Amino acid sequence: MNRVISPVNIEERQKLELRAGDTVRVWQKIVEKGKTRLQAFEGLVLARKHGKEAGATFTVRRMSSGVGVEKIFPLYSPVIEKIEVVKRSKVRRAKLYHIREKAAKEISRQMRNQRMAKNAEVVEETIEPK
Repeated sequence: MNRVISPVNIEERQKLELRAGDTVRVWQKIVEKGKTRLQAFEGLVLARKHGKEAGATFTVRRMSSGVGVEKIFPLYSPVIEKIEVVKRSKVRRAKLYHIREKAAKEISRQMRNQRMAKNAEVVEETIEPK
């Protein structure tokens, strides 16, 4: 007696074995004006929580227009059409939350460089007309 309760193929999702450090593309069903479309969210898996039980989740982070965006997806959600593992990376941590601060430091460093470059351009322009 084999009854399907969930529309999600649970065995297939368990075989994925998502880990922190993987780059994944999550295809999510979105309903707009009665129509259903698929939207991809590609990013780095920061954390995997609650193992393989029914409430298992994974956190994905990506950069969008210079802003970090994080989404927490339930592993067995019927809203998720499919999960593709784009790249696997070897990491030394189970949770990669330190990447948030690392990204913030990198952005502030880039902003400093932009400010310095703008000041340098202004100096050059004032020298040329003379």
